[in-house]
Amino acid sequence: MPRLKQIQTFVDVAARGSLSAAAQAEGVVPAIVGRRLNALEERLGVKLLIRTTRRVSLTREGELFLEDCQRILGELEEAEESIGAGIAAASGHLRVTAPAGFGRQHVAPLMPAFLETFPAVTLSLDLSDRVVDLVEEGYDCAVRLGDLPDSTLSAVRLGETPRVCVASPTYLARHGTPATPNDLHRHRCLVLGDGPHRQRGWTFTVDRKPLTVRVDGAMRCSDGAVIHAWCLAHQGLAWRSWWEVGEDVRAGRLVPVLDRHAAPPTGIHAVFPHRRHLPARVRALLDHLRAAYAGDRRLGPDDSMPALARPAQNL
Repeated sequence: MPRLKQIQTFVDVAARGSLSAAAQAEGVVPAIVGRRLNALEERLGVKLLIRTTRRVSLTREGELFLEDCQRILGELEEAEESIGAGIAAASGHLRVTAPAGFGRQHVAPLMPAFLETFPAVTLSLDLSDRVVDLVEEGYDCAVRLGDLPDSTLSAVRLGETPRVCVASPTYLARHGTPATPNDLHRHRCLVLGDGPHRQRGWTFTVDRKPLTVRVDGAMRCSDGAVIHAWCLAHQGLAWRSWWEVGEDVRAGRLVPVLDRHAAPPTGIHAVFPHRRHLPARVRALLDHLRAAYAGDRRLGPDDSMPALARPAQNL
């Protein structure tokens, strides 16, 4: 206990710039603060502060020690808040971002039940396909699909969803069914994006190795929902996530092709600024999403689907 009090006093004096200011804030006489600092310096065997009648300044050793002390006290405070958060209900405002299409279908509908469970939490949900800078823009959490770039952010995997190549039965009756990914060059492919934002390619697995096929077609659009609609209108093949086209496959409006060459599923992740202890409201949201996606049959085919509609992995 004396050690912790000495460290707290040292940090407070460094922040306020004088013994008297730190003493006044704590409600003790400056002599008590001075004795704590003397005991700390004596125990460490180094000079931490240069004191004058008006203010104090840090020595080089004091500057280095201050950084460690601030980190230790911060982690202690977070640990105490985390314990308290485990007892108290989650509360406060939560800022969340997600891709527009996925967020509209698979994030926004889950929020009413979440807020009903945690009535002390309020929520702002930003649906955008741009990659949001969570730290710079003050977001608590982002739901993201696909591979995550290396960064200082933390992430947890919430679930996964396959990518499938689909077409309408009418299109396949008119133009035939591709047998291998290389056959796509002879088909009308609906391309997502244009110019520098064009999709890099459609990914498959051939001989247990990933294969990315650059496709082309007469119709391109930067909006995935439009690509989906064109596919339903018999205009060509599309490479879409199961969460978007799964219900159409179940209803027979779309048919998966090249399922033997399907790539591994796409990960669904929650990304958040690195913290040793997450606020209770963020942890509650992660648990809510993870539980919801674990039982959501819209994210992937189930065992009752025909073999053609269950993309095989790693073939």
